[in-house]
Amino acid sequence: LSFDVAYKIEDRKLKAENQLILDQLTLGKEVDSPDAIKLPVRLALALLKDRNGVIDLNLPIGGSLDDPQFSVGGIVIKVIVNVLTKAVTAPFNLLASLVGGSDVELSNLPFDPGTAVITDKETKVLESLTKALNERPALQLEITGKYDPEVDAIGVGKQRILRQVRAMKRKEMGLSETDKVAVSDSEYADRLKQLYKREKFEKPTNWIGLDKSLPTEEMELLLAKHYAKSVTEDDLLKLANRRGLAVKEWLLEKGKIPDDRLYVLQSEKDTGGANKVDFSLR
Repeated sequence: LSFDVAYKIEDRKLKAENQLILDQLTLGKEVDSPDAIKLPVRLALALLKDRNGVIDLNLPIGGSLDDPQFSVGGIVIKVIVNVLTKAVTAPFNLLASLVGGSDVELSNLPFDPGTAVITDKETKVLESLTKALNERPALQLEITGKYDPEVDAIGVGKQRILRQVRAMKRKEMGLSETDKVAVSDSEYADRLKQLYKREKFEKPTNWIGLDKSLPTEEMELLLAKHYAKSVTEDDLLKLANRRGLAVKEWLLEKGKIPDDRLYVLQSEKDTGGANKVDFSLR
């Protein structure tokens, strides 16, 4: 342990900087004490300890020497506890600060509704998370796949539309089911219109009772909602499972994070845009 201090007293007021460096700090056995702080200390230390096993803390303090409650030692301990508390209550803010700032959100990874595909947008988040985990090698990551029953069901419906539109184009071109095809916006709109007309469900009608002509976006949403009715909770749970596994596979293969640091937990149902994967640390 090393301690670098700079204390200044002016008009009986103290302003001090305390640079505390702990190298290879290891905890002993847990002691049952009523005075022990109620914090997950091991997690806090894992968050603070860098890849070389060093904890580097800057602990500024200040106060009036005329205050009967003023105690340098007491304040230093309080500041240390505050640092530990902040680390465990906002761990992903601390990790984000290691890789580019507080505007980086690392506590979850959103997915497009109805999909478990990691796009370029999600890749950037995982790259930042990988850098942060490499900076804190004592941390383990828990991965929980989530699904939103309404948002994801409609998303699954839209994915079904896209698959059928592609199948229509493959059939027109005489291609097999395994051949990949690209669909332009105009091709998508034309085939979506055919699909919408073909499917039997309640549709908006005009004043003479015929199907009303609708913009592509409205037809897509109505058709997706129609398909969403056949999407089960089990389908959505499997979708959330695929999300969790996709993230773990990315971190293993591309992030090179060791398998023993990654844990996929049981997937969960959630609402309010829960088409995502949540992260937690231990």
